[in-house]
Amino acid sequence: MFSALELTLLLLGAAVLGVVAFRMLHLPPMLGYLLVGIVVGPHGLGVAVENETTHTLAEFGVVFLMFSIGLEFSLPKLSSMRRTVFGLGMAQVLCTIAAAMLFGWLVAHLLPQLTDISWRAAFALGGALAMSSTAIVSKLLTERLELESPHGRQIIGILLFQDLAVVPLLILVPALAKNSGDLLATLALAGMKAMIVLVLLLVIGQQLMRSWFHIVVKRRSQELFMLNLLLITLGCAWITERAGLSLALGAFVAGMLISETEYKHQVEEDIKPFRDVLLGLFFITIGMLLNVRLVLANWWLVLLLLSGPVLLKFGLIAGLARLFGTSTGVALRTGLALAQAGEFGFVLLNQAGGLHLMDPLLIQLILASMVLSMLAAPFIIAKSDAIVLKLSANEWMMQSLALTQIATRTMSTQQHVLIAGFGRTGQSLAKLLEEEGIAYHALDLDPDRVREAQAAGASVSFGDAARRESLVAAGIHRAAALVVTYANTPSALKVLHFAHELAPALPVIVRSHDDSDLDKLRGAGAAEVVPEAIEGSLMLASHALVMLGVPLRRVVHRVQAARDERYASLRGYFHGASDAPEDAEHLHVRLHSVILNDGARAIGKSLGTLKLPEIGAEVTILRRGKNRVEVTPETVLQAGDIVVLRGASEAVARAEQRLLK
Repeated sequence: MFSALELTLLLLGAAVLGVVAFRMLHLPPMLGYLLVGIVVGPHGLGVAVENETTHTLAEFGVVFLMFSIGLEFSLPKLSSMRRTVFGLGMAQVLCTIAAAMLFGWLVAHLLPQLTDISWRAAFALGGALAMSSTAIVSKLLTERLELESPHGRQIIGILLFQDLAVVPLLILVPALAKNSGDLLATLALAGMKAMIVLVLLLVIGQQLMRSWFHIVVKRRSQELFMLNLLLITLGCAWITERAGLSLALGAFVAGMLISETEYKHQVEEDIKPFRDVLLGLFFITIGMLLNVRLVLANWWLVLLLLSGPVLLKFGLIAGLARLFGTSTGVALRTGLALAQAGEFGFVLLNQAGGLHLMDPLLIQLILASMVLSMLAAPFIIAKSDAIVLKLSANEWMMQSLALTQIATRTMSTQQHVLIAGFGRTGQSLAKLLEEEGIAYHALDLDPDRVREAQAAGASVSFGDAARRESLVAAGIHRAAALVVTYANTPSALKVLHFAHELAPALPVIVRSHDDSDLDKLRGAGAAEVVPEAIEGSLMLASHALVMLGVPLRRVVHRVQAARDERYASLRGYFHGASDAPEDAEHLHVRLHSVILNDGARAIGKSLGTLKLPEIGAEVTILRRGKNRVEVTPETVLQAGDIVVLRGASEAVARAEQRLLK
């Protein structure tokens, strides 16, 4: 028998190993916690057992998760998404509960020998199955850059209502479980207690919260701020529990109260470590409930309980989305993303088990099917595009129409700059290009931003620059340059892959957070990578030096020298037909790409034997296929190589002649 400390250390150690393994497989760590619980639990290796300690840790995990959701509960946000949240989201939860209750009624009347499912149990089961995983889905949407897409916004709206629906469900399920002769009176009493407690907390708490936080913050103590945060969260949870409600409800209210203060974002950052660690321990305890031997003995029932609810939720959500006026493609993507079970489904199922509403065997089988559906979620979402194209006959037409609209806007442009992402950085770049009279076209995935920018006359279209078709429609073959303005390495690597495949000689400039992915991006074909951290440090250093009395001229010289060293390949630029005559002076340094087709004179020769520096030209970049080749005098040129020359116009022209003829 382990002590509380030994059990906690065991769970933490196993959690570290599980999360490391799942991170290496690029899967959500939540699934690692579940697997750890299955392995170390009483039905696995048996090294950890369910006791008061594990239940307390699990309950604290739910408390801090509900607190985080309360922080996100914003009336303006809900108002802007009210049709999706309170329309589509509410319809999905109610219809799922109704379907579960109908299923329970059919089983009770048609197959009474199978299992006894009361309408109360069916209600609790429907509430559990109605939930989807906010943690898994939101993470995957963020990685796929789909949060601001039409289906991404719809998915987030439904998830938001599911999270809010947990609050009344946590109140209703225990009230329904009481064997009371007057059910309405029981529900009314529970609702009245909840209303009184919520009014007291929200009305009185709202008045006290802001002034109390001001007092705490003025002490300028991070330790005091954190202690105060824990006191408020656990204090509100204790109040609701003493009123006969749930700990999670009180934590949700605490989050709501703090969300109305100016300290919301600081609180989010401070509470995140507690929430993630305790929530991980909660998922471990859920995994400990799973009896693998029992599941294997009833594998066909598990598969039935897995496929049935997943297909039901997919069809239900997709159908409701279509009824609410969305396109078939968006509806199908929404259904696929939300078909799996969610973390709050475990909370409700655990609650139903504790209230003895369902047979323990049935709970084990449903629990197993929910875990498997969450394991399958990343793979379903990854293949969602292919699935939608097979299921929807008009999805090809809708995508073709979107690409046609992009192509129509760019058809007449030549030597323009393609801008991937039209956020603040992209818009600043577009403004500078306009002032220089250089044409551009931007692609962005935020429909509201695209609509407003188009209305203001900006050359921007809704499209994903990480898709081959979007780049072709935007005229990549006619473009002079491509600039990736958002700092997202996985997406930038996709853009670079397709850009090199479609237009090998096109220079691509990529923004990044820092130098950590510099080699990876350059290896993928980026002509230059601009780390915002380095640019920020240069500006910070220049201001500091000026304020310390260093002459401005010397500061500018030092910063320029640092830039010249860092951005060596930017000393010069690719000329175009629109360059002013004075820019074409023979002394002006320029860049020029030369493709060595079959028959070029330089094929099979080393760079040293060509003696290009003697005529004033320098090879800055040598690309071979998808790779960048190190430039040395011994490097032998091959057919298909792309050689980027730098030098005065006349020198570059002579070097090109030496390479080709």
